[in-house]
Amino acid sequence: MKVGIICAMQSELDLVSRADFGNRNEVRCFLSGMGKVNAALAAARLIHDFAPDCIINAGVAGSLRSEIREGAVVIGAETAYHDTWCGGSNPYGVIEGLPQRFQAHPVLLEAAVGCAPDLHCGLIITGDQFYIDEREDARQRRLYSDALAVDMESAAIAHACYLFIVPFLSFRIISDSHDDGHQLDNYTNFWNSLAQRSFVVIEKLLNALPDRI
Repeated sequence: MKVGIICAMQSELDLVSRADFGNRNEVRCFLSGMGKVNAALAAARLIHDFAPDCIINAGVAGSLRSEIREGAVVIGAETAYHDTWCGGSNPYGVIEGLPQRFQAHPVLLEAAVGCAPDLHCGLIITGDQFYIDEREDARQRRLYSDALAVDMESAAIAHACYLFIVPFLSFRIISDSHDDGHQLDNYTNFWNSLAQRSFVVIEKLLNALPDRI
């Protein structure tokens, strides 16, 4: 099976690229750059150039739950925008003609569950901001009370995969949490102490994938 992996930052890509993916799957890792436009363009280019059977977005995210701490894994069973509104009667987060929440492919989701002991499965929300203010976390939780984590790419890649009918999954490591007032310290400490061993779970995911979807 041909698997495309998209990472936003070079630091993420470096860790993912070190993983032992085995020989069952043909894997191509792709650096998108940060933010929704970069992410969607990377997905479209990867689909055009590589024709993957599925795309996985691997990287870090901020926690929106006090019980989900640095180093935990969040699997995006759903992804949605938290910074989009098309006006009128459209719900917040909806682009007209598209679902409010993009669903992960069930085969990929099933393969991901059980890849790590500290794993959470649910909604990841996406927007073009990096937040260090707990008040902004509260706004996001009001919009999506069930959101587990927030990032800057997942929903945009899911959006592109939805349009091109490519199976998708977001697989995120928690790099920071805001509820203790030390978000920047948490983020820095993650890269200094937790990042390398946290990204080992991507090996388990790739080796858990079936031969075809």
